[in-house]
Amino acid sequence: MGEVAMCASSHGHVTLFSTLAVRSALEHRLLEEFTETTGTAVRTVFDPTSVLRKRMASGDHPDVLIAITGDIGQLAAQGVVDGAARLPLASTGVGLAVRAGAPHPRIATVAELVRTLRDARSVAYSRTGASGIYFARLLAELGVAEEVNARATVVEKGFTAAAVLDGRADLAIQQVSELMAIRGVDVVGPFPAGADHDTEFSAVPSTAAAGLPAALELVRFLASEQARSAYGAFGLRAATGNGTRAS
Repeated sequence: MGEVAMCASSHGHVTLFSTLAVRSALEHRLLEEFTETTGTAVRTVFDPTSVLRKRMASGDHPDVLIAITGDIGQLAAQGVVDGAARLPLASTGVGLAVRAGAPHPRIATVAELVRTLRDARSVAYSRTGASGIYFARLLAELGVAEEVNARATVVEKGFTAAAVLDGRADLAIQQVSELMAIRGVDVVGPFPAGADHDTEFSAVPSTAAAGLPAALELVRFLASEQARSAYGAFGLRAATGNGTRAS
C-alpha cells in the first residue's frame, strides 16, 4: 500500500502511517537519513489523518504514527498509541496556490480572499484532509459556501494542487506544505489574518510497538534538531507543542 524508504536491512523495518502534510520532508530527506544512520528501513503509508484513523480503527496498526496532535491525544485515550511517548514535529498553515506562471490573486485580507474565491472558476480542496475540513467551515462562516461549492472541485484525498495542473480548478486550497509538494504550481501564500489556521503534527509509537527500539528511535529522530532544521525547506515550521488542529 505504501512505499518502502530504502531497502530492508538486517535490522528489519518499521511501519509508518503519516499525514500528507509532512510527506515531502520525509520522502525527500528525513527517512533516507534515518535509514542511513540506523540501518532500519521505513515502510510508509501516507493519507489524511482522518483516513489513517479509519484504517487503525479497522485493525491496521503501524509502528509509528504521524498525525494531527489533537487526534493523537484521542487515540492515546483509546489505548491505540502511547501518548506518553508523543513528540511534536512541525506545523503549517492553510494556503492557496495557482498554476505556475498564472497571475497571483490578492489574498492579503479576508475581503480579498473572499473576492478571489468568488471570482474563481473552480476551487479545489480536500474532503478528508484537515485543511479541507477547516476550509469547508470557513466558507460557511464567510457566507460563501453555497456559491463556492457550486463550482468547487472536491477531492477525496491527496494533493489538491494536482487539480490545478490538470485544469479542473484554477485555485488549490491545502496546507502550505502540501501545496509545495507539487511541482508546476505557485504558492500564493497562507490565508490572511482572520482566516488563517495552523495545524500541528506529532509522532508517536503505537501501543503495540511501544517497546520496539526502532519505533522509538524513529520518533526521536523525527523530533530531533537535525530533523527540525529540515522542515522549513518543505513549508513547515517547528512545532510549538500546543496541539493546534482543525476540528
